[in-house]
Amino acid sequence: QVQLVESGGGLVQAGGSLRLSCAASGSIFSINTMGWYRQAPGKQRELVATISSGGSTNYADFVKGRFTISRDNAKNTVYLQMNSLKPEDTAVYYCNTDRIRYWRGGRVYDLYDYWGQGTQVTVSS
Repeated sequence: QVQLVESGGGLVQAGGSLRLSCAASGSIFSINTMGWYRQAPGKQRELVATISSGGSTNYADFVKGRFTISRDNAKNTVYLQMNSLKPEDTAVYYCNTDRIRYWRGGRVYDLYDYWGQGTQVTVSS
C-alpha cells in the first residue's frame, strides 16, 4: 500500500524554524510533482509550495524568502524548511503529489492527487 507520511511538526516560538518531511512508502515507481499545503482552523486548505520531479519550485507569496521546499528522489521524500515562523503559519500541513506510480503484481498503477495525513505546526507569539 502506498502512503505519504509527514513528520517534523510541532510547537515553536515565533521566529523559530521547523523542518517538515514527507516520505512516500510502498513499491514506488515514480512520483511527479510534490507539494505542501496547509489548513488553519476555519480556513480553506491553501498551497504553500510545490516542487516538480525535475526540481522546479513554486511558492505562495506569503512564504517566499522564509520557506524552502526540496526533495530527494532516491528517498521518495520531500522537505519543507520553514524559517522565521509567524503565528499565522499555525496550521495542519499536508503533503501532496499530483501523481504517484507504484508497482503491484508486476504492473505499474497510478494514484492521482494523493495526500498525506497531515502534521500540526503551531507557532506561539
